[in-house]
Amino acid sequence: MKKTGVFYGSSTGTCEELANQIAEKLGVSSTDVHSVDKMTADKIKEYEVLVLGTSTWGDGELQDDWYDGVKVVALFGCGDSESYCDTFCDGIGVLYEDLKDSGCTFLGNKVSTDGYSFSSSIAVVDGAFVGLPLDEVNESNKTAERIDAWTAEIKSKL
Repeated sequence: MKKTGVFYGSSTGTCEELANQIAEKLGVSSTDVHSVDKMTADKIKEYEVLVLGTSTWGDGELQDDWYDGVKVVALFGCGDSESYCDTFCDGIGVLYEDLKDSGCTFLGNKVSTDGYSFSSSIAVVDGAFVGLPLDEVNESNKTAERIDAWTAEIKSKL
């Protein structure tokens, strides 16, 4: 398996917990799971694959640590499909937009919208999410299954 680093931005700890769950499913050591506020160019150079996660805040903004912040990239993020159904997991879309012209290759970027309840998300491109959206507020019962399916797809390409 290619050397993989998981980087997350988390203000409340939810995205951090999900990053650890995803890392475990991918077989990534906990020492390779990092808060994005600790991300440096040297740290990124250690990895062939980056798995990046963010939560979505306010009116669809990226989690703060990402603003201070390539290679092969897989994106995941947290959102609230009930209270913020019109900006559900937009943070994933923001990361995707920022990275799509960088020359990186995306993994796990064609996640079906089936089974998700939301009205709008910039994380949906060509009818699919560009990363794994997770809703721990309203759909935590679906998280493990979603992570399992997504990480299985990513592992097959590492």
